[in-house]
Amino acid sequence: MRNGLQAGTVTLKGADGAEIEAYAAYPVDGDSPTTQAGKHGGVVVIHHMPGYDEASKEIVRKFASWGWSAICPNLHFRDAPGADSDDAAAASRAAGGVPDDRLIGDVAAAATYLREQSDSNGKVATIGFCSGGRQSVLAGTAVPLEAVVDCYGAFVLSRPAPESGMSVTSLEDRLPNLAAPVLGLFGAEDQYPAPEEVARLDAMLTELGKEHEFHTFEDAGHAFFAVDRPAYRQPAAAEGWRLVREFLGRHLGGDA
Repeated sequence: MRNGLQAGTVTLKGADGAEIEAYAAYPVDGDSPTTQAGKHGGVVVIHHMPGYDEASKEIVRKFASWGWSAICPNLHFRDAPGADSDDAAAASRAAGGVPDDRLIGDVAAAATYLREQSDSNGKVATIGFCSGGRQSVLAGTAVPLEAVVDCYGAFVLSRPAPESGMSVTSLEDRLPNLAAPVLGLFGAEDQYPAPEEVARLDAMLTELGKEHEFHTFEDAGHAFFAVDRPAYRQPAAAEGWRLVREFLGRHLGGDA
């Protein structure tokens, strides 16, 4: 673990050149906050549908404390600039959710931002939760990445009910383009994705020859990482974070 970190709000030029807000954190060494750590990789954190919230920012800081730079783009910023996370998420949901092409552009911008930092070793991964898990896989099919982490990503292979208003489609046709190894973390009691969908995704990636490892936790449902929600399951979350750190250590390098 590093001696310290710097964190704060930055501006990204995302999809279509639009400026969006993002939250970034960087590991630092020594007593001075201006002393950056040695060369290391970076992590793009893709927030859940509830939005760009304090819990997501805490995850960004976690990665910096482990020795990787991290950034979380506000995917709902265009829908409600300056709004709190709940209102921005509601506006995004009312618009059908984040369009896939826009997501790819925003994640690509975040990955470029990390690679342009003077302490970057050029390696970047994504991690996403809930809708962000699906979007992490989506990014892995279109953005150059070293690793992809999918935490209970909903609707990777299915579509939400029409009454949800969400315009999300299956990623099945995109999976042949997946170029980075995938870590998948799922709850056995989840319905989105249900264990059957996880098994089908596992089989598809195996048939396509895509490097991946999936872990399903008993007594855990959706959002088991979310410490601020009733769905939180401490044993599953603790083991999940251990697996994430080990996986990223293999693919991003550094001394985390």
